[in-house]
Amino acid sequence: QVQLVESGGGSVQAGGSLRLSCAASGYWITGCCMGWFRQGPGNEREGVASIDGGGTPTYADSVKGRFTISKDNAKNTLYLQMDSLKREDTAMYYCAIDLDRGRVWSVCGRLSSLGSLVDEWGQGTQVTVSS
Repeated sequence: QVQLVESGGGSVQAGGSLRLSCAASGYWITGCCMGWFRQGPGNEREGVASIDGGGTPTYADSVKGRFTISKDNAKNTLYLQMDSLKREDTAMYYCAIDLDRGRVWSVCGRLSSLGSLVDEWGQGTQVTVSS
């Protein structure tokens, strides 16, 4: 059974950076579509970024140019580098995995519906950005 554990969240001032990590165990993430989601106070969960089995990333418009998703298959770990953070980035961040290794980019990159394909979620890590 796959388990995902996020780390790297914290408090930072606007304009600062954080790097989130999501360590997977019990399953090799090679070839899997994975993503980062967030849920801020009073908001619905939203997809932030995804990366398909081949390593092609997709980003929400709100984070494009500021966030970078990457995956280290050897370390079985997913990352999210967050730069130029804004107050509106404050949220609980969750990593997620779709265990279907055949998922094509056109599906993995559809952030609005990716949540319905997720097989496992991490417990979340809080990111708080202050001005």
